[in-house]
Amino acid sequence: MKNAWPIALVCIAACMLLSVSAFGEGGPKPQPLPKAKTIAELAARYDSSKCMECHEEVHDEWSESLHSKSILGSPRTAPTIITAIEKGLKLFPYSGVKKDSDITVESLMMCMKCHLPQLDEATDDVAREIVATIRGWQKAHKDGDHDKAEKLEKTIASLNIGCMICHNKMAIIHKYADGYPQPDTVYGSQVGDHEDESHPKMAVAPAIKESIFCGQCHGQGPNFELDHPSQCATAYGSYLFAYVAHGGSESCQECHMIKSGLGHDMQSYRDETMRKMAVDVKVEGRSLFWRKNKEEGVLPIGIVNVEIYNKTGHGIPDG
Repeated sequence: MKNAWPIALVCIAACMLLSVSAFGEGGPKPQPLPKAKTIAELAARYDSSKCMECHEEVHDEWSESLHSKSILGSPRTAPTIITAIEKGLKLFPYSGVKKDSDITVESLMMCMKCHLPQLDEATDDVAREIVATIRGWQKAHKDGDHDKAEKLEKTIASLNIGCMICHNKMAIIHKYADGYPQPDTVYGSQVGDHEDESHPKMAVAPAIKESIFCGQCHGQGPNFELDHPSQCATAYGSYLFAYVAHGGSESCQECHMIKSGLGHDMQSYRDETMRKMAVDVKVEGRSLFWRKNKEEGVLPIGIVNVEIYNKTGHGIPDG
C-alpha cells in the first residue's frame, strides 16, 4: 500500500499528458479581427444563414431555439437588459454609467458574456447601438407602431448564439493545452476539408460533447472574473454537485439534444417534450364541508395536494 499514492499520481499525470497530446486541434492565438463598428457588421461576422445550404435541418432546428435570439429572448431578455442598466449600472456608484452614452462593451458584459460573447469583438458604439435599438423597439410597441417594432426586433434578433459561436469562438475551452480556435476552421467531431471558402477546414473540439461545453454559459453562478459579477445561470454547478456527485452520468447534450429528439432546437421548460422529461407531477384534490366556527358555520372547501418530482440533472427552474 505504500506505493499506492505514487502509482496513482503517475497514472493521473499520464492521463493528463495523454489528454493534451490526444487533441490539440487548435493553434496559436490568432490576431484579433478589427472591431465591428455597427450591429450590422457584427451580425454579418457571425451570420448563420451561410451554413443553411449544407445544414438545412440543423439550421431549422436552431432557428426555433432561444440560441437564435439570445438577446431578444422569449422576448423578455431584451427588456431585462434594460432593467439591468436602469436598476443596476446607473445606480452603482462606480460603474461609470449615468446615462446611455456612458455604456461600454465592458459594462454590458455582465449580461453579454453569455447572451452575446462576440460583443468583445465590437466597439463601444455597438454596445450603445444595441441599447438604443432595444429602447426603440420598446417604444414602437408602446406607440402601436408594429411595422417599426417588427423591423427593430429583426435587428435585435440578428445578434445571437449562432453556429460559429459554438463551432468556432467558444469551441475550445482549454486553450493552453488544445490551442486557440483558428479563423479558418469549423470545430465539431470530425477532421477534414470543409466546403466553405471562409472556413475550409474541420477539426475536433475536444469538449463539444461534454457538459462542460454548455457550462461556459449555463454556469456555476457569479462570473467572478468580471468587475461586477452577476448571479445568473447555475445549471452546470447544480449538475456537478447535485447530479454527477450522486452518480449521474448523462450529459446536457444527451438530454437536451438526443433523448429529446430536438437536436439543435435546444429547449427547456417552454417545450412539452422537455417538461415531460423533466418532472413527474401528481395532483390529488377533494372537496368537503368544514365547520369553521359557530358564527360562520359550515363552509365548503377544497384541498389540493401537488407533488412534483424533479427528474433532471440539475435544479429547476434554471438557465
